[in-house]
Amino acid sequence: MARLCVLSYHTSPLAQPGTGDGGGMNVYVRELSSALARLGHEVDVYTRRDSTTARDVVHVEPGLRVHHVTAGPMAPLERDELADHLEVFTDAVAASFRCHGVPDAIHANYWLSGLAGHRLKHELNIPLIMTFHTLERVKADHFEAESDERALQEAAIFACADAVLASCEVEAEQFVTFYDADPRRVHIVPLGVEHAFFAPGYRPQARRALGLEHIETMLLFVGRLQALKGVDLALETLIELRARGLNAMLAVVGGPSGSQGRATLAQLHHRVAGAHVIEHVRFVAPQGHQLLSTWMRAADVTLVPSRSESFGLVALESSACGTPVVASNVGGLTTLIKPGVNGFLVSERDEHAWANAVQVALNPETTTAMSNDAVLLARKYTWRAAGSSLAGLIEQLAASGLVSC
Repeated sequence: MARLCVLSYHTSPLAQPGTGDGGGMNVYVRELSSALARLGHEVDVYTRRDSTTARDVVHVEPGLRVHHVTAGPMAPLERDELADHLEVFTDAVAASFRCHGVPDAIHANYWLSGLAGHRLKHELNIPLIMTFHTLERVKADHFEAESDERALQEAAIFACADAVLASCEVEAEQFVTFYDADPRRVHIVPLGVEHAFFAPGYRPQARRALGLEHIETMLLFVGRLQALKGVDLALETLIELRARGLNAMLAVVGGPSGSQGRATLAQLHHRVAGAHVIEHVRFVAPQGHQLLSTWMRAADVTLVPSRSESFGLVALESSACGTPVVASNVGGLTTLIKPGVNGFLVSERDEHAWANAVQVALNPETTTAMSNDAVLLARKYTWRAAGSSLAGLIEQLAASGLVSC
């Protein structure tokens, strides 16, 4: 059995997704690490301490531990501040290895953790497995550039990592196109669904549980409130549908994220008031799995209007609940959504096109079949399968030499 070090520097897998920098990556690190532990492997996750109350080590379950490392202020930081404390974090992780033994491999998540993993690989001569989650050049191609320096650092990590994980074929192709990655070192490991929570149910009962039993048509957006996730387009879609005479409401589940998160939320409130839809939009704090799945079962359609998306976990979780998805025709969403089967893909960032797709998804003649097909499509995605794939990769890397930087 393997011993794996997981680096999640900028956000803890124990943090609530949808708050701050917490999102799909938090779910990914927690669920994939848990799956490996349940397969008998030892997993230690290292994250920066952002609270004075965080314990040094949290024993999540047998075989899985989360270590909170003091590096900089014990408080949340903006991402541009995090780089200043990365060396201290990396030193602390190396010291932990000296005390408790060197792991068989490092799995770094996001480019900041990749920088730490890059250094530890060379100091300790152990393989580096990398999951980027988001990439600067891909975001720049779909949205806007943020940092040339970050793109250069990501390219250096690609050149050194012994394996880079992609969630789907589309993401794997992006690695080669934008970073000239060696295809032999790119491994596709799809994400999974916690089917114990995300499963179909009786929509009227889900709405009663949420106090929404009188809603006629419910749209759902789940995600961090930031420009990249396109929550503004979800709101405009609702406004357009109501202008067409549809008695619909929109639930927005998530919190502000990033330096512009508060401004994004303020703009949403201003638009809601200006369009006179205050009674038809509900802003909901980020939810845990057990409650988030209830929101998904309650919805008629889930909207995923992201400008860029490496995979699209919300779309997969919604499908597992039997709720059709209308999503942007970008990234990993193109592999999760089968048009006319479990939802629709929209290429335009135009509320009229999105409203058209939603109306087709709401067609009573096809909605039942679409709901059933959505559940069947999601069933093949499990965290156990993802964990087994990663465990096999660790074993493969142990038998081969390290990539030279």
